[in-house]
Amino acid sequence: MHDAATTLRSPAQHMRALQRANAVRVARAQLKRDIERGALSVGEVILNPPWEAASMTIAELLSSQRQWGSTRSRKFLTGIEIPEIKTIASLTERQRSLLAVSSTRSPGA
Repeated sequence: MHDAATTLRSPAQHMRALQRANAVRVARAQLKRDIERGALSVGEVILNPPWEAASMTIAELLSSQRQWGSTRSRKFLTGIEIPEIKTIASLTERQRSLLAVSSTRSPGA
C-alpha cells in the first residue's frame, strides 16, 4: 500500500518529469536518425552508450539500423543468447563486446 505523500507530486515535479521525458524522446530520436544514416554505429553506442541510450532495449537500438526490423533483431539476439528486452545499461562487459563485434559483422543475420 502506498502512502499518500509518496504518490502525490507537486505540479512542478510533474512538469520536470514531463520535460525530462520529452528530452529523452528527442535525444533518442536523434540517436536513431544518426544510426539510420550511418553517422553512428550500433557498436559505438553499445561500447560507449550516451545518456539517452542507457534505458533503451537492445532490440530498439538494433531496429534503428537500416533494414533491421523487430524480426531480424529478435533472430540476431536469439542467436547470441541475449534477451531483446535487456537494456543497454544492464549489459555486462562480455555482452557489450559480443554485441559490438557481432553487430558489425552480421551480414544477413
